[in-house]
Amino acid sequence: MEDAERHALGMQTRRDVLGDAHVERATARTTEFTADFQDLITRVAWGEIWTRPGLDQVTRRLLTMAMLIALNREDEFRMHVRAALAHGMGAAMLKEMILQSAVYCGIPAANGAFAAAAAILEEPS
Repeated sequence: MEDAERHALGMQTRRDVLGDAHVERATARTTEFTADFQDLITRVAWGEIWTRPGLDQVTRRLLTMAMLIALNREDEFRMHVRAALAHGMGAAMLKEMILQSAVYCGIPAANGAFAAAAAILEEPS
């Protein structure tokens, strides 16, 4: 697959996973300095990895959120929680993923994730 095709596929996958509004905001913030990084993310993360057939989207979402908890990447975690909820993931599954992460990522990491997720769940729809 050519880079342009992978970029187009990645952009569609990115929209499917995160929503049009998020992608539009990210695209609007792209500068000459960040353009190559945005292209890298779109082609590699979204065009190559998120489109692989080996895992379904729910599993990819859960893995992504758990890894973001482990790495203490709260902004990215919040973004993926919002996207997961918008695509039908329930609070119960989100809670189970955070509880699971408490064992493997640590109690402080899970505590932060619970606080972030709870705040998002309390936001008006």
